[in-house]
Amino acid sequence: MNRIKQLFNIKYPIIQAGMIWNSGYKLASAVSNAGGLGIIGAGSMYPEILREHIQKCQKATDKPFAVNVPMLYPNIEEIIKIIVEEGVKIVFMSAGNPKTWTSFLKENGIIVVHVVSSSKFAIKAQEAGVDAVVAEGFEAGGHNGRDETTTFTLIQMVKEQISIPLIAAGGIATGRGMLAAMVLGADGVQVGSRFAASVESSSHNNFKQTIVDVQEGDTQLTLKELAPVRLIKNKFYDDVQELYKKCPTTEELKNLLGRARAKKGMFEGDLIEGELEIGQIAGLIHDIKPAAQIVKDMMDEFEAAQKEVIKSQLEIANKI
Repeated sequence: MNRIKQLFNIKYPIIQAGMIWNSGYKLASAVSNAGGLGIIGAGSMYPEILREHIQKCQKATDKPFAVNVPMLYPNIEEIIKIIVEEGVKIVFMSAGNPKTWTSFLKENGIIVVHVVSSSKFAIKAQEAGVDAVVAEGFEAGGHNGRDETTTFTLIQMVKEQISIPLIAAGGIATGRGMLAAMVLGADGVQVGSRFAASVESSSHNNFKQTIVDVQEGDTQLTLKELAPVRLIKNKFYDDVQELYKKCPTTEELKNLLGRARAKKGMFEGDLIEGELEIGQIAGLIHDIKPAAQIVKDMMDEFEAAQKEVIKSQLEIANKI
């Protein structure tokens, strides 16, 4: 039995990432109804908005779903309280110390997963008592690790260090990518960019179309001094690069970033001045389609690729 399917009680080991401005209840419930694990992204929601999305998700699906909580969130205590009050069963934590909330959440019967960008933090998460970790590589969209370790390197390094279930993330949007990650030791995959370009994603249609238009090399990891983020190259990105030529202070970078820059780009559709976060794999995303179709296509390709590998292995064995 696959450990991730067993842990979350889901049909397929596909987890939809809790992306800010993309992952509302419509996307989360659609992915869960399709057999994966949908996640509501709390990072772009005020506490009461999160409560509303949880309640709507509970009405839209009778399948398991999760909430992603960036631990740097200013209203973290209120967010955690709402999660417990509303009976959320699975929480994905990111951007913070896993020891802070893991014990409390588990005492309330909640499965806890922590997102990490290195084997060092994976070990700390396991020691804190989390039920699984997401190892997210440099290719990923949104906020990222500073070390620039690629996903396929990171999976193997983390696998060597932990015994709990491992979810691979960063640069995975296809069934073939999913198979490759699992061959390297992952028990499941977390998919962000592919679901950002879905019908149910809460982001603006301008942003979704831009994901489809992105080509290889059109994204770049930047703003490491604040929180590393992979951006689509636009005017705002160019402004950041111009500022870097002057060796800016952290404060100058913060001033340029301002407030609600990601909302402006992804939610309001400002493709010029907005912050447009997406993964490198966007170059392989060519359409906007329903989340259920994305899950089906990934599983169909996964199974086909699996058969190809088995056939190839048999051909090699027959020649020996």
